Amino acid sequence: MSVELLIGNEHGTKAYLPAIEEGIEWTTERKDTPGKLIFKVLKDDVLDFSEGSAVRMKADGDEIFFGFVFKQQRAKEQIITVTAYDQLRYLKNKDTIVYENKTADQFLKMIAADYALNVGMLENTGYVIESRVEENTSLFEMLQNALDLTLTNTGEMFVLYDDFGKLTLKHLSSMAVGSPGAYLMVDEETGQNFEYTSSIDDNTYNKIKLTYDNEDTGFREVYIAQDSGNINKWGILQYFDTLKKGENGIAKVDALLKLYNKKTRNLKLTKVLGDNRVRAGSMIVVNLDLGDMKLRNFMLVESCKHTYKESEHWMDLTLRGGEFVG
Repeated sequence: MSVELLIGNEHGTKAYLPAIEEGIEWTTERKDTPGKLIFKVLKDDVLDFSEGSAVRMKADGDEIFFGFVFKQQRAKEQIITVTAYDQLRYLKNKDTIVYENKTADQFLKMIAADYALNVGMLENTGYVIESRVEENTSLFEMLQNALDLTLTNTGEMFVLYDDFGKLTLKHLSSMAVGSPGAYLMVDEETGQNFEYTSSIDDNTYNKIKLTYDNEDTGFREVYIAQDSGNINKWGILQYFDTLKKGENGIAKVDALLKLYNKKTRNLKLTKVLGDNRVRAGSMIVVNLDLGDMKLRNFMLVESCKHTYKESEHWMDLTLRGGEFVG
């Protein structure tokens, strides 16, 4: 494995190729967390960097990480442990923002312009948010609210991440690793250990109830969608919320039922053979025999930690979703 890690000086006028200790870690989370790179460098008389210095990493020619130094930890042996974050780190800034008639991608573009962030591919999220007041909250939370509104009203999920220095927003269907007939698959051969959980205890609802107080008519409108079959199996698990003006109650209850009327499935895999294309938000095929049932389907990567060593590259993955067959 060939890993190239460059770090800039304080003024961005020089780039160094430092001596790196084995064991670089690159971690991504699907929601509300910047990508993180942790590595250890040997301090010498030439190396000169500080907080804010740019960091760029490639592995086997693939663009892995571009971000900035946020923390240094020094040891007696002149080893510096460096923590760098990608551009998403700046979405932890708090602000108060009012916006109208914007899709989530348009709102992201507005924030990026206000905070001088670089933007890459932003897919059209489609759903127009009529009006929104975000008061004294993080940019991360504002954007997640916009994406959650899109999800609950349309059933469509989008993934926000930093792609080597550019904010990127893609539909879940664009996040599959590989191509038809050649999707990345994880199985017993590629992963050393797994931990699987299925549950109806968290984010599972078989009845959706939404209400809207219509000021024009003076009546409360009630919208309900439910699955009688799953109610018989699990009892009533109700999701309740109120609608805002302009929201389509019929479409939203149907979208929410489709989204939540299922078991939640979580799978943790450790020491999976590494693939540079995998990150939080990716969709990968999982083929595992769990004893009395077999899993063979796409699952969503919720978190991903890559560990790079001289002759090794593995991943620790947390996944969710997927249906069982056979």
